[in-house]
Amino acid sequence: MSSQFAGSSLPRHLARGLIGFGSMAAGPALLPVLGLAALLLVPAGLVALRGCPMCWTMGLLQTLSAGRVRRECVDGRCELRGPGRADQG
Repeated sequence: MSSQFAGSSLPRHLARGLIGFGSMAAGPALLPVLGLAALLLVPAGLVALRGCPMCWTMGLLQTLSAGRVRRECVDGRCELRGPGRADQG
């Protein structure tokens, strides 16, 4: 698994998610109060999520596991190993 979606820091990634998903949810919810102008929050949320909410989710998982899990292949058999399991075989 490549880390193309991972963020540089977890707090920054979570802040982008909060802004993105919050704006996307608030847009339709505030429609009765603010009118059609509230729908401008939806594209703003998509910009915060860089256009892809699923990619943000994958990035969150990659950011959480960065440096903790690695894939090792021996004799055609691949396993995911955590930092504490390097000695075990």
